[in-house]
Amino acid sequence: MRLFYSAILYLLLPAVFARLAWRGLRNRGYWYRWGERLGFFQAPELHEPIWVHAVSVGEALAAAPLIRALLARYPQRSLVITTTTPTGSERVQALFGEKFGEQFIGQPGGRVFHVYFPYDLPAAVNRFLDKTHPGLALVMETELWPNLFRQCARRQIPLLIANARLSARSARGYGKLGGLMRETLADISLIAAQNESDAARFRTLGVRADGITVMGNLKFDQRIPGDLEDRAEALRRELGVSRPVWIAASTHEGEDEQVLDAFARLRESHPDALLLLVPRHPERFARVAALARKRGYAVVLRSEGLPCDAQTAVFVGDTLGELLLFYAVSDVAFVAGSLVPVGGHNMLEPAALGVPVVFGPHLFNFSDISRDLLEAGAARRVENSEQLAAVVGELLGEAALRAEMGEAGRKWVAENRGALERLLGLLARYLS
Repeated sequence: MRLFYSAILYLLLPAVFARLAWRGLRNRGYWYRWGERLGFFQAPELHEPIWVHAVSVGEALAAAPLIRALLARYPQRSLVITTTTPTGSERVQALFGEKFGEQFIGQPGGRVFHVYFPYDLPAAVNRFLDKTHPGLALVMETELWPNLFRQCARRQIPLLIANARLSARSARGYGKLGGLMRETLADISLIAAQNESDAARFRTLGVRADGITVMGNLKFDQRIPGDLEDRAEALRRELGVSRPVWIAASTHEGEDEQVLDAFARLRESHPDALLLLVPRHPERFARVAALARKRGYAVVLRSEGLPCDAQTAVFVGDTLGELLLFYAVSDVAFVAGSLVPVGGHNMLEPAALGVPVVFGPHLFNFSDISRDLLEAGAARRVENSEQLAAVVGELLGEAALRAEMGEAGRKWVAENRGALERLLGLLARYLS
């Protein structure tokens, strides 16, 4: 099975690079650094490196508190951080580059080295490991790669899946791989699952009882910057202090239209409302802004640096790394990826900031979190754009209800923190 799997990957390689080229038409970051994906890169001198893999922006943000803690607790060690997407790469550079605190290797005192994650081809994997020599591999959330994991096991590199989650849909998909997946899971030293439901799904795939533990969700421990409140006050003045603001965050193809439909209904009762619309992927920023203009709305883009006047109806968040700020200036947060079958996105950020949360029916990636938020009284679920307009309108019209839901969310997030310290205690066994 492994030989067949590897052969298929090699045969698909031309198509993979063709897809990178095609995606580069929308995001030019996909046109560069192809060699890194095959294990061709110049590695600096690394000292007892810890390797952390975070696929894209969401995983990089979840990993940020862990990476900072590792840098502080193990000052003699380097960190290798890999991502798969250009947006994930940009987020790592923003979080840990010279300008933002921890410096990259090559700068004075630098300890962080960033490179793209290698494709799961035997030769690419071996080149990557030969150049980085990690003493510990930490893969964020759920990335299962048979060849990479087998090489880590052969080289006796402890490999942990941190903040692991596994939806029922993903579990069914992995289950179809049979023996190959059982071998891959056997090569993992330990899986630190977010909750018992995730752990149970991993067990159904064949993970041994002592190979998995429940640690909680690292996203509960995400740090809120000390200057966020000041920056939020400044941005809110630009948006309009007295007008109601709601955010549709991390929208996907086919979802923006539904949000704009809801906004049209909402303006019947709240004509001065401002929609803060944030597409999930940068390559869609311009198209979403054009879509809003086509609907007849006056649009301002965050990148333009212009204040919103009374005629502005839609503010497009077309920058990276500012979603937390956008949540902080909003009265109500609709977390997207949930009106279309994407599975939802991180609802903990608005909840931690005391912002009432609204989401759609497609929540298979966040089923437990969404359920708990509903039970805590911090969120509302809607089925379509008509219900979205009604719920957002209700919340914008009732300040006391917003405050009650916001405080419930803030309290629930605070009560569930602690996954980071538990994970660090577990990692100490491998890093001592």
